Amino acid sequence: MTGWSCLVTGAGGFLGQRIIRLLVKEKELKEIRVLDKAFRPELREEFSKLQNKTKLTVLEGDILDEPFLKRACQDVSVIIHTACIIDVFGVTHRESIMNVNVKGTQLLLEACVQASVPVFIYTSSIEVAGPNSYKEIIQNGHEEEPLENTWPAPYPHSKKLAEKAVLAANGWNLKNGGTLYTCALRPMYIYGEGSRFLSASVNEALNNNGILSSVGKFSTVNPVYVGNVAWAHILALRALQDPKKAPSIRGQFYYISDDTPHQSYDNLNYTLSKEFGLRLDSRWSLPLSLMYWIGFLLEIVSFLLRPIYTYRPPFNRHIVTLSNSVFTFSYKKAQRDLAYKPLYSWEEAKQKTVEWVGSLVDRHKETLKSKTQ
Repeated sequence: MTGWSCLVTGAGGFLGQRIIRLLVKEKELKEIRVLDKAFRPELREEFSKLQNKTKLTVLEGDILDEPFLKRACQDVSVIIHTACIIDVFGVTHRESIMNVNVKGTQLLLEACVQASVPVFIYTSSIEVAGPNSYKEIIQNGHEEEPLENTWPAPYPHSKKLAEKAVLAANGWNLKNGGTLYTCALRPMYIYGEGSRFLSASVNEALNNNGILSSVGKFSTVNPVYVGNVAWAHILALRALQDPKKAPSIRGQFYYISDDTPHQSYDNLNYTLSKEFGLRLDSRWSLPLSLMYWIGFLLEIVSFLLRPIYTYRPPFNRHIVTLSNSVFTFSYKKAQRDLAYKPLYSWEEAKQKTVEWVGSLVDRHKETLKSKTQ
């Protein structure tokens, strides 16, 4: 595609930034439009340094602002839609999550039609598939298995509805007479430099005598490095622009994992931080079945208090299930259709992430030092 342009939503986020860093290397790309609600000054500076042959335009605005979206989509060839509210713990109001994740996606698809954007790639989530029960074991799952999340929790529910909207839009007629082609990527739990979940675990441990709180000791998952997820988006973009590859990709979803060892969430956090003296909590923990039912009781308490007080339980049945299931997936279909092969090995991904964790530890030490002076 000669002289093409790309709009990336959520470009200021953990994954979006990494996509931009790879995107600037693409051939014949004349412009990248980076869209987010707000950009940190240091990220704006980084983006300005990335500009070489490719123009990089920063767009700050709301995904629910229709006129803004229409302007952002004008003369764009490809949209990579990563923008969403990620909320596993129920902190954000349900309506906000549904608005941004579902309505925002629908508005962007409509803007695509009006601006005649032919390619739309959606960043979905493994949570679209589950897990629905900690008793159900899914190992090396694949796209042909009819897996669907049944939890009413707003984040997985919103991602499921948004993904369905994107895949259903494949084949829509565009205003200029062309056709819209879509696909969705479902990454596993993403780790790497800048992960707010890993950052939260490390910072909490640093304030708790180096003890890492358990987030899922009974789980078996296959986490994926952020750089490899970004790379999968680039390959999906290339494939949808390739007339030979595109027909088998249009309207499809793909699980995205890599060669990170299958392990529990707790073991991943420990592996990435043990070099700095952080350690797992060795105290006895409640049986999983009991945690599940305590979660249910906390949900009832929250429901009963709702008319007079907003009580957010420390955990619920969905969090217990999500954090403690055996839920792993293969990337063979992405390998076949997208020519996906991880850009970073597990050793490279681990090294880069450990170095970043080291910077968090150093920052913590500096903070302590400044407090004692």
